Amino acid sequence: MTATFQKYILHFKQASGTSRGILKTKETWFIILKDNTNIGIGECGLFKGLSIDDLPDYEQKLQWTCDHIHLGLETLLEELIEFPSIQFGLEQAFYSFNSESPFELFPSEFTAGHDAIDINGLIWMGNEDFMKDQIKEKLSTGFNCIKMKIGAIDFDTELALLKSIRQEFSSSDIELRVDANGAFLPENALEKLNRLSDYDLHSIEQPIQQGQLESMTRLCEQTPLPIALDEELIGVFSVTKRKELLQMINPQYIILKPSLVGGWSGSQQWIDLAEDNRIGWWITSALESNVGLNAIAQWTYTLKSKLPQGLGTGSLFTNNVESPLQVKNGTLRHEINQDWNVTNLNI
Repeated sequence: MTATFQKYILHFKQASGTSRGILKTKETWFIILKDNTNIGIGECGLFKGLSIDDLPDYEQKLQWTCDHIHLGLETLLEELIEFPSIQFGLEQAFYSFNSESPFELFPSEFTAGHDAIDINGLIWMGNEDFMKDQIKEKLSTGFNCIKMKIGAIDFDTELALLKSIRQEFSSSDIELRVDANGAFLPENALEKLNRLSDYDLHSIEQPIQQGQLESMTRLCEQTPLPIALDEELIGVFSVTKRKELLQMINPQYIILKPSLVGGWSGSQQWIDLAEDNRIGWWITSALESNVGLNAIAQWTYTLKSKLPQGLGTGSLFTNNVESPLQVKNGTLRHEINQDWNVTNLNI
């Protein structure tokens, strides 16, 4: 078996706003395994400015991984503990290589096209009119769970948007989640959470920047609104440290991005610890191409969570890999009458 990697630049259809700035492109890398009969592909979904393994020697580590592919998956995962996105790409590539079809990693009712995954509709940051248009579009296409990114425009304007939704739709009609991406300051976060709680929200993701453990602990103790840790989980590698983090902060939820926390194995470890501490969880993608999204979605389906998941829709990019993944009525589906087309990856 041989292993190679290649870089791929995904282009957004329109610039997408986050609290970290405007995104126009997204770099990603693919690991390809081959022998005389089989092929496997996995995506290393590095997220610039967010991934703990966003390091100058990232491509050298990818080359090292390919050069040492003979060590096998288990050993390589241990060696790559500080490179969670490469861990996940490797997991995918090995599962893909050993599957009957390189893109059917977890055969299920989902991959057979008989069942779907409930997902939230994501509202990107922007001016008020842009965000209103997105909200209308998500509601008209059947979403009953909406996640709105906040923290980049005026807070009162964001509250007005939430109020306008609630005036038309109750919490039994539409579940609202908000994601601050760490935009609030510790000294005013509780006051903002109190104001947000007027709109019967499901939860808020990462209200303050990660790493402020005492402040986050106090927030989770005092909050009127369930808090979900997201970025807080990044870069916490050992099971002991993960356990200590959850027991100290005791959040209401955690959110798991496999590309950022060590793939399926890393995510499962977090899930087990969360359940031991009666903490809820859901899975989220992190702007992967359809290759990575497919891997996350198939695994997520096997978990049988009853919550809407934060999975992407594959529709953000002009040059995404063509796949059977489709969004219908607020769900992610696998359409068996559509095929994969990876010709633009030159595999």
